[in-house]
Amino acid sequence: MKLSIKQMLVSAVMVSTVLVVSGCNHDDDDAPALASYEITLTNLTNAQPLSPPIWVFHGDGYMPWQVGVAATAGLEMLAESGDSSSFGTEADAHSEVYSTSSSSALVTPGASMTYTVMLAPQTDLQLSLATMLVNTNDAFTGLNAVAIASLGSGDEQVIYAGAYDAGTEENLETAATIPGPAGGGEGFNAVRESSDQVTMHSGVVTMSDGLSSSALDQSHRFDNPVARVVIKRL
Repeated sequence: MKLSIKQMLVSAVMVSTVLVVSGCNHDDDDAPALASYEITLTNLTNAQPLSPPIWVFHGDGYMPWQVGVAATAGLEMLAESGDSSSFGTEADAHSEVYSTSSSSALVTPGASMTYTVMLAPQTDLQLSLATMLVNTNDAFTGLNAVAIASLGSGDEQVIYAGAYDAGTEENLETAATIPGPAGGGEGFNAVRESSDQVTMHSGVVTMSDGLSSSALDQSHRFDNPVARVVIKRL
């Protein structure tokens, strides 16, 4: 049974570390050496928990979203409800995707989550990452096809990520339509808004600025960047 955003928030920890080792045969002397990467995601917002993130390692033929283009069904589900399962299924079905992994824990404001993975080296290795700002209708953040193949041992890359609007749900900000602790609403709704395209997010209005129907207050506002990602080759 899937946990609700509120249940995840109660069980969230300040730092979560996950170690995943890709399949390899240690008895095969001809097997390629594995490359180890450490990815640390930090939530820079004041009151926007980030949904359990999903990491996708892939080649240059995969891109999880494009600004100005309609979101996939998997991205719609992630951006509206925080559920990354369909997003992961879409990625796994792509021929250029090498590995996917998702967490079960929220990243609370000010907290960090570190994920470590070992992969066979690929000359076109890229990283994508996606997570929802849960006190919104369909805002998400992450990395979109960031090249990491050139990182040498001990090198690290720091990326500050902005917020995107999936363009799949009207930004009503009502309690009934926001799945996070500020609302506790439905999350995913299959009906898409008229614009139906991914854009950079313009931020939330909130009741503090006159939107009386909003479940959000001034604390839920956010500016870019909303997350910091540090990628380190171990």
